[in-house]
Amino acid sequence: MAKRIFISFAIEDEYAKDFLVGQSKNSKSPFEFVDMSVKEPWSDSWKTKCRAKIKGCDGVIALISKKTRNADGARWEMNCASEEEIPMIGVHINKDDKGAIPTELDGYKVIEWSWEGIAKFINGL
Repeated sequence: MAKRIFISFAIEDEYAKDFLVGQSKNSKSPFEFVDMSVKEPWSDSWKTKCRAKIKGCDGVIALISKKTRNADGARWEMNCASEEEIPMIGVHINKDDKGAIPTELDGYKVIEWSWEGIAKFINGL
């Protein structure tokens, strides 16, 4: 059965989220998941809806780039996942041009992007 995964990312990194979701649909992919990311603009009710989505997930993948530091929404999502005690992993989008790891990921595993590493997290949920 597919795991419900929330993907947290800076809006400028949406291409990476789309790539990850696309890869999960490949028949040769080592993992399968349902993308539960928020697909609506920030609004007053956004946090309430977002928290409900995160609480309903098996895990959270936080995509990390140089844009993450200034991504208030993504950092709030990571903090929310931590508060709700949802398993989470940080994944660097760029191997050779990494952004700083947000403090919201303190205590969580952070890996370089690899299908094996992502699969290990998802399949271990």
